[in-house]
Amino acid sequence: MEHSKVTTTFTAKGDTMLELPVLRWGKPYQSLEHVDVVHFETGETVAKVHQANAGLIQMDMRFAQRARDVLRAIAPSKLIEIVKNAADLYLNAKLPMGNGTQTPEEFCELQSATTGLPVHMCAGNMKKNHFVLSRMDEIIDALTRGLSLDILARGYGMEERGVMLSYQANSPALGMVLPSNSPGVHTLWLPVIPMQIGLILKPGQQEPWTPYRIAEAFFQAGIPREAISLYPGAGAEIGARIVELVGRTMIFGGQATVDRYLGNPKVQVHGPGFSKIVFGEDEIDNWEQYLDLMVDSVYQNGGRSCINCSAIYAPRHGMAIAEAIAKRLAPIGPLPMKDPKAALAAFTVPGQAEGVNAQIEEGCKAPGVTEVTAKFRKEPRWEHHDRHDFLRPTVVHCTSSEPEIAKAEYMFPFVAVVDCPQEKILKEMGYTLVCTALTKNEKFAQQLLDATNIDRLNVGAVKTNALNWLQPHEGNIVEFLFRSRAYQTTPPAAH
Repeated sequence: MEHSKVTTTFTAKGDTMLELPVLRWGKPYQSLEHVDVVHFETGETVAKVHQANAGLIQMDMRFAQRARDVLRAIAPSKLIEIVKNAADLYLNAKLPMGNGTQTPEEFCELQSATTGLPVHMCAGNMKKNHFVLSRMDEIIDALTRGLSLDILARGYGMEERGVMLSYQANSPALGMVLPSNSPGVHTLWLPVIPMQIGLILKPGQQEPWTPYRIAEAFFQAGIPREAISLYPGAGAEIGARIVELVGRTMIFGGQATVDRYLGNPKVQVHGPGFSKIVFGEDEIDNWEQYLDLMVDSVYQNGGRSCINCSAIYAPRHGMAIAEAIAKRLAPIGPLPMKDPKAALAAFTVPGQAEGVNAQIEEGCKAPGVTEVTAKFRKEPRWEHHDRHDFLRPTVVHCTSSEPEIAKAEYMFPFVAVVDCPQEKILKEMGYTLVCTALTKNEKFAQQLLDATNIDRLNVGAVKTNALNWLQPHEGNIVEFLFRSRAYQTTPPAAH
């Protein structure tokens, strides 16, 4: 596979290496330590990222309230307009990036070079972020359920029915411990600034590009620099300190991270999605008409998202469904990152793909498990290169939900098709971030609607990865950032 050519960004002074500073409430800070961000194929250093430390964050938290204060000096309606203006800057403009500048094309190339995500997927994720930014008034209206932002800004106010409402911010700023796997997750924190809450961002080690570019678009559009901090840092120390010091933090991680913060009201954890498609008895015999939906749900965005389908529960025809999906996915192989047809993302962490491959091989040894893609695939699942790896799409069939692999989720196109009677699906499917229910049975649909182990529910032919941005994703960020409380005041004295 040919290497992707990287366009490295330089400063106006010549061939100077791109450096991304720590941003301490908008002020660039060059630390003594930095980490090289490298091209995953060639090993070329494409940028040096300065590193924050726990002590620096602790000092800066003294100014967290100032972040909220500078935003509260601007009306929410004005903040929404600024953010909407930032949308076009983010998508189209040549913006400052550290000690250099960066065009949208350079942004996508560098993001691809450090994350292993094909360039066209990087561009696609830019459009997702742009959509949310450019329709921020609609997004906020949906998140607040029509509540006037002026009530959140003032802390109290009378709604249309003449009822007094009061809300209090749980924290002057929101901490974000961000991942590197899919840039689409940044849509979750974009509405925070219009709600007059500051941002404390820890970028993913391989994907610092999106937080820096969005922050710069905000600054160029008119958001006060004092409202945003960026604290890059290797290891777990920085994220742990943000969780400790910030009143509200959103964090991304695996199941161990979910378990660690379970029940902690200060932390909203976004972990594995275990998203699923389930068939009702009334629609399972029509499964072939849903084949495109199933295939797209599994493999789009390289299968990297928590909203990609990782399991399909079917009362019957399970093996036929698995074989049909496998025939479609098995021919997909690695392509150069600039190829617009590239459908697989690279694994850039040494040993990760090998470990996942070994887990799948072991899981397929369990009784009742068949690796269906094997007979349609000419090459092995795992393709190793000097500095990176690929895993080809994998479809397994399970005769029950008991095998561990039926409950697995991986960062590539992987799906388990599980035989399960309709009456047992809810009990056996486990936690599900997105559930697409292919049924017209109103009783079954109501059972799914009542199920507390399902977050987002699609009833009908909706892909698991087709999000409605006007609905909250994995918890409403307004409810996370604000608490409602009672508020009364004496009426004005009569004259």
